[in-house]
Amino acid sequence: MCGIAGVAGAGADAVLVRRMCDVLAHRGPDDEGIHDGPAAALGMRRLAIVDVAGGRQPVYSEDRSVVAVCNGELYNFAELRADLIRRGHAFTSAGDTECLVHLYEEFGDDLVHRLRGMFAFAIWDAGRGRLLLGRDRVGKKPMYWRDTGGGVAFASEAKALLQDRAFTPRLDVVALHHYLTYQYVPAPWSIFEHVHKLPPGHLLTWQAGRVSVRPYWRLDCTETPVPDEPAAAERLRDLLLDAVATRLVGERPVGAFLSGGLDSSAVVAAMARLSARPVRTFSIGFDDDRFDERRYARQVADRYGTDHHEMVVRPADLGPLPQLLADLAWHFDEPFADPSAIPSFFVARLARAHVTVVLNGDGGDECFGGYHRYLLMRSLARLPALRPRRLFDGLGAYGDRAAPRSTLRRVGRTLHLLSRPPIGRYAGMMSIFSEDQLRTLYTDDLRERLRGVDSVALLEDAFRRSAAPDAVGRVIDADVNTYLPGDLLAKVDVTTMANSVEARSPLLDQHLLEWAAALPTRLKVRPGTTKYLFRRAMADWLPAEVIDRPKMGFGVPLAAWLRGDLRELTWSVLTDATARSRGLFRQDAVQAMLRRHDGGVDESRRLWSLLQFELWHRQFVDAGGMARLQTSP
Repeated sequence: MCGIAGVAGAGADAVLVRRMCDVLAHRGPDDEGIHDGPAAALGMRRLAIVDVAGGRQPVYSEDRSVVAVCNGELYNFAELRADLIRRGHAFTSAGDTECLVHLYEEFGDDLVHRLRGMFAFAIWDAGRGRLLLGRDRVGKKPMYWRDTGGGVAFASEAKALLQDRAFTPRLDVVALHHYLTYQYVPAPWSIFEHVHKLPPGHLLTWQAGRVSVRPYWRLDCTETPVPDEPAAAERLRDLLLDAVATRLVGERPVGAFLSGGLDSSAVVAAMARLSARPVRTFSIGFDDDRFDERRYARQVADRYGTDHHEMVVRPADLGPLPQLLADLAWHFDEPFADPSAIPSFFVARLARAHVTVVLNGDGGDECFGGYHRYLLMRSLARLPALRPRRLFDGLGAYGDRAAPRSTLRRVGRTLHLLSRPPIGRYAGMMSIFSEDQLRTLYTDDLRERLRGVDSVALLEDAFRRSAAPDAVGRVIDADVNTYLPGDLLAKVDVTTMANSVEARSPLLDQHLLEWAAALPTRLKVRPGTTKYLFRRAMADWLPAEVIDRPKMGFGVPLAAWLRGDLRELTWSVLTDATARSRGLFRQDAVQAMLRRHDGGVDESRRLWSLLQFELWHRQFVDAGGMARLQTSP
């Protein structure tokens, strides 16, 4: 695990690449390495886990004409290595990254189909003057890139690209619009103009001044009949045990995040079955019982005798809040409005005191149908759009102002969704700001600049492209291609790497993911039940209370925080002269939102989105992108 960066073609400067890597030091505190060639410079910062003594990067082919750096882990490296040795290749290390250069020599770009793991890699072929960038199938590891006007620069984090002082960071307003709709910036956009994300499951090649980006993988959600449910449950357990076993490989201590939900609990149960020692587990809680899952985590910890550690997240205990939020904005590079980034950051910090690697339950909802919206889509799928739309939109807006998780809020949300066709219902579930709300928020100038931009079309396209036979399956497939990499995996990667911890996701193992994608929807979502088969498979492994409880989610009491500990900061940042000077948002609309929230209407997610954007802008655009880029917080 590490951070990588480099430049190929014009501007290939090893001094610049070293500066880029210095910004990534939190991703790799153990080692560094630079390749300095006439047409390419590649660098890395290493978090040593596999072949701690000898697994340095960059790595080279036997004649040193092919060089590679990689961020991530190749879990099948032992079998890859054995096959490559049989083919006549010589290795100088016992690590996984060296497999890449030899695989490239044997298979070219098709090497990616042989990789099992999480990865973002760069391979420079000096003989052909060719750069190859690759990102894993679901986007566990990030890759940013930009065209330098004669070459390509790439990095694990966008802030590393800003180390090129010839590059001036500017806001991409289309990316801003997508961000305010979904609370993250979806690939291939980044919030920086002229900086792109390589989408999950894609390759990028650069040669002779030409850039090409193409997909190499997409999840196939074509259903396969399952005549024997007990056999399917047994197969699920076997795949989970195999996925966990491959992720226990390494020379550094391994633990697990344990939220108390079904997914992380299942991973811990599998780890306990495979480990000779007690599993080290880590949980985060809150004083607000509506968001606190620690008692469920303790049940699992007690059942398996884990070495369990807990932390309660309170705003008053987090240190100076402006500094905390500024540090998070620095690590995320882009505005990121999922508030669970805060507990994710602190559970990673808690784990870092004990382990270097953590397993988590990410992907369980997408594999097995765990979100409430899947139940809702199943219930609403055959209902026509209600008319008149304006009436039901109004009722929905009224309910949207009610308390989180309240009946009124659910009813209002449902009425709002029923005024739309199935594709629009899914987009409505995933939106933080609606199109109407954004039109009210934007200044006339910003509305004009965004004329014709449609964020909803991104999800509609993902929905339409799915091979799943029904609306629920298509929503699950769309989540895998949008929300999972854009929000969940980005959050986990950034918050763990900020604390120099490697996170591994067994439920996103490609074999398990692809098997689960082919399951009929009836084995995932049934009336009143999510994760039907997964719950059945885990029934003998976990306490009944954990199996039967509804999904809580890794939420935080954000609405209360924004009326309490974070109120003064939020008002100040969103209404001061700096914010007003942007010319992006109407101040009367922003202040009306703040007053509504103070008065009891829940505007927390929208206010949080605006706050995170403003904190990002101050660090990366107002300061020219350089003020805090020399060293990490």
